[in-house]
Amino acid sequence: MPLHPQCAALLDAVAKAGAPFGAGDALAVRTAYLAGTPNFSYDPGPLGRVEDLSLPGPAGAIAARLYEPLGEAPAAGRAGLVYYHGGGWSAGDLDTHDHLCRHLALAGGFSVIAIDYRLAPEHPFPAALDDCLAATRAVRERAGALGLDANRLAVGGDSAGGSLATLVCLALRDAGEHWVRAQHLIYPAVDFAADTASMRQNGTGYLLTRGAMDMFTQWYVPQAADRTNPQASPLRAASHANLPPAIIQTAEFDPLRDEGADYAAKLRAAGVAVNYHCYPGMIHGFARMGSKIDHGKTCLDDGAAKLRALLV
Repeated sequence: MPLHPQCAALLDAVAKAGAPFGAGDALAVRTAYLAGTPNFSYDPGPLGRVEDLSLPGPAGAIAARLYEPLGEAPAAGRAGLVYYHGGGWSAGDLDTHDHLCRHLALAGGFSVIAIDYRLAPEHPFPAALDDCLAATRAVRERAGALGLDANRLAVGGDSAGGSLATLVCLALRDAGEHWVRAQHLIYPAVDFAADTASMRQNGTGYLLTRGAMDMFTQWYVPQAADRTNPQASPLRAASHANLPPAIIQTAEFDPLRDEGADYAAKLRAAGVAVNYHCYPGMIHGFARMGSKIDHGKTCLDDGAAKLRALLV
């Protein structure tokens, strides 16, 4: 399918304004990423509660935000999605993905707990994973106080956050902890050493470029030997068996498209249930761009519905 007209219009506007990932400096990239958020954000509708939290982490407190849907919670607590934002492991925060998390909570009828992990290059690999793993365990430990059902928790994220979600699942499985019910992965990056057809075909001209990915890789995983470490590149894990069911959503014109498809294939081959869908005509980041790209909202609605079915 050709590039969707809404994506083409957005790319034209970005080309005139300057791509947020083209600054070459981490602080500038973060500033541009946050500054661009109002262009994509929207109000999905009313929620029952939105509350900022503080969770314990390996290097100090980790900021988090709880999104609770309307309505009385079941006696055992609500199902919950622990969500890790995208932004190349170097940008993004609770505010850049606030509307996305609100949408998922509203559409899914479950609570969302967004995690504000440490960013590279100040905090390289494995800082982000360490924070996400610690925060996720803390959410389960505090489930009752947060109005959550500790037996109905999922993890998820977009792009770098999708990568972190896969890694949290692998780390918990390897530690003998099998309580995550599902993983929701939106165009995840799963192999720092990948050389895929989609990276070659879509590595320029579609917002996320190969150059930007190389920059993020250098910032988050500066040691080349670490880039094939399964704790950084989950596609390279020795085994993908006994992992939670996965919802994987990719975009046709995304350089990361094939990584998501390859991860789905790895999971299926290991006996893991996978619901995979590639959205035609879409670009990387579209799920966060619902005010400009209608399929962004569709993607979140689709993912929330599939996740809800896995959290019953």
